[in-house]
Amino acid sequence: MYSKLQQECLEANLQLPKLGLVLYTFGNVSCADRELGVFAIKPSGVSYEELKAEDIVIVNFDGEVVYGNLRPSSDTQSHAVLYRHFPDINGIVHTHSFYATSWAQAKRDIPIYGTTHADHLPLYIPCTEFMSDDRINGDYEVETGLQIIDHFKKNNLNPNEVEMVLVGGHGPFTWGKNATEALYNARVLEELAGMAIFTEQINPEITELKKSIINKHYQRKHGKDAYYGQK
Repeated sequence: MYSKLQQECLEANLQLPKLGLVLYTFGNVSCADRELGVFAIKPSGVSYEELKAEDIVIVNFDGEVVYGNLRPSSDTQSHAVLYRHFPDINGIVHTHSFYATSWAQAKRDIPIYGTTHADHLPLYIPCTEFMSDDRINGDYEVETGLQIIDHFKKNNLNPNEVEMVLVGGHGPFTWGKNATEALYNARVLEELAGMAIFTEQINPEITELKKSIINKHYQRKHGKDAYYGQK
């Protein structure tokens, strides 16, 4: 019943080391099946070299295991919260990738400095505040997900437009219509984070890209009259 979803999730997780987004067992990908009311996620602490399709754990959107013998990722509840609140997403990636995590640890949004960034989203990449003690001492993984939700609500951010976030002091989460899109967004986020660091080092006085250029690049790829790519 779940073999196809497990295989999809396995293949997505195996992309993480290939894309240079994880070290050792840091990070995970989940894949949702809305019709079945479940998502598949990597088991906790299992190396990518040893990971097999039958190891992938199936949980419901409350984060409860419904199939599998291994313990799911420690981040499972964070994924579950995002799936419950962002109904259009079906894939989530969480990593501790080097550049993106550096911005998260610095508790900084990633400014939009160039057209590579503008091709993917028309504004900064958001970073949440550090988690409060009451949240840390509560259900930590649930609160991590809720912190993302609250940040998007507070800042009027659309999760279908901004498909990535930095959790302050922690690391990046990305998502998409499927796991492939979520992985793409995770790799793009890492690239943009690295570019932004070097941009500020080369020119500490740099300002954000002009709005007119941002709008041009975003609209030509995502607007109603987009002309990037093939029909």
